[in-house]
Amino acid sequence: MRTESVSGHAPAHGSARSDERRETVLLFRGRLQDAMDRAKMSKSALAREIGVDRSTLSQLLASDNDRLPRADTVAAAARALNISLDWLMGLSAFERSNADILHEFFEFAPSERTPVDANIAQWHAEAMGQKIRYVPATLPELFKTEATIEHEFRDFAAKTTRQAKAASEDKRAFSRMPSADMEMCMPVQALRDYAAGAGIWRGVSVADRREQLLQMAQMADALYPKLRFYLFDGLTHYSAPYTIFGVGRAAVYLGQMFFAFTTLEHVRVLTNHFDDLIRAAVVHSHEVSDHIRAMVDALEEDGA
Repeated sequence: MRTESVSGHAPAHGSARSDERRETVLLFRGRLQDAMDRAKMSKSALAREIGVDRSTLSQLLASDNDRLPRADTVAAAARALNISLDWLMGLSAFERSNADILHEFFEFAPSERTPVDANIAQWHAEAMGQKIRYVPATLPELFKTEATIEHEFRDFAAKTTRQAKAASEDKRAFSRMPSADMEMCMPVQALRDYAAGAGIWRGVSVADRREQLLQMAQMADALYPKLRFYLFDGLTHYSAPYTIFGVGRAAVYLGQMFFAFTTLEHVRVLTNHFDDLIRAAVVHSHEVSDHIRAMVDALEEDGA
C-alpha cells in the first residue's frame, strides 16, 4: 500500500484560483463519501480497491483536508465505485460516463418507441425549467404533420413512423408546459428545400407541404416567446443536429446514434456554438412565422 501526503494545507493566496481549488476539494470529498455510502463500501474496503492506506483515505475524507489526492488515486476511486471521474471531480452534474453512445434500434420497445426516445424524453424532463437548445436533423419534430412524418420515416431503417409520431407528440407536450423554454435553429435553405419539395422531400405533395408550413407558422406564433425559432444561412454556417438539455447534458445526432455528453466543458462548447448560430440568424424568431407564410403564398402562386 502506498501513502500520500494529504494532510498539509496549501498556502492561502486569497486568489480566485485558491477559492476554486477549495470548492473542488469540498465537492470531491462530499461526492466521494456519498458514493461510498450508496455503494455500502467501507474506508478499508475502498482503500484496498484503490491501493492506498486506510489512513490516507481517512485524511482525504477529513473535514479539514484541503488538498486533492494524486490523479491515479482519483481515477481508481471512480472505477471502484462505478462512477464518472468527471462527476467525482465536479466537472459534470451526472454520475454516468461523460460521453455515452445511444443507438437507435430497429425493433419496437413496449412503449412503441425506441430506448433512445425514452432517454430523450427523460432528459427533457430532467431539464425542465432550463433552456433547451435544438438544431433539428430535418424539420423540428414538434412541428411535423402526420404527412411529413409518414414521408420521412416510411422507409427509414432506424425508426418507424409510429415511433416518430410518438416522439413528435412528446416534444409538443413538452413545449406546452408552463416552464418550457426552448430555442431552435436550422438552415433557411433546409426550409426552402421542403417548400420546393427538393432533396428528401421529393414526392411530398404541394397540399401536404402547404399544410406543414402553415402548421409550423401557426405553432411558432402560438408558442412564442416560450419557443423561439431562428433560421441561419447554411452558406455561412454549418451545424450537425444536436440538442442541449439545460446546462448539464447535450446529445449530438450522427445518424442512427446519439453521442450524449454530460461534461460541463463539452456542454459549454456546444452552447457557445448554438449561440453563434443565433447571432448569425438571417430570420429571427419574431419574423419566422411571416417568413414561412410567404413560402406558403409562393406555393399557391406556383400552383395557380
